[in-house]
Amino acid sequence: MATKTTSAPWMPADDYGRGLKGLGVNLLVRDVAASVEFTQTVLGAEPVYADTDFAVLRHGDAEWMLHADHTYEDNPLYGFVAGMEGRGAGAELRLHGCDPDKAEAAARAAGYTVLAGAADKPHGLREAYILDPDGYCWVPDVPLKG
Repeated sequence: MATKTTSAPWMPADDYGRGLKGLGVNLLVRDVAASVEFTQTVLGAEPVYADTDFAVLRHGDAEWMLHADHTYEDNPLYGFVAGMEGRGAGAELRLHGCDPDKAEAAARAAGYTVLAGAADKPHGLREAYILDPDGYCWVPDVPLKG
């Protein structure tokens, strides 16, 4: 794994890994800082930790990771994503409890692509579809009132 960060890690990788539970999401991104900015600006996520190589982000009970492409040079997934314009085709990254109207407004103001604006859906959610800098489709949603 090639890293660019020269500072000491926020915590030993094996300590962090042993503490993970449930479903984990790890997104490979071209630029960690740009992806962190998107998640803060549009989704209201808080970075738990972020450097040039890696970030952990949190919104409510949801926590996910970002790894810069260069950290995966020895991983089989690297060849698959290298040079791809839109990543995660067919996947929706749903962030429950994230206001889709606020996310849509923030995305438009910051120049991100909004695939579908906030709308009430028959499955009981209000949601929007927004692309991040790597083409991952984020779907912030909240339940419709009874």
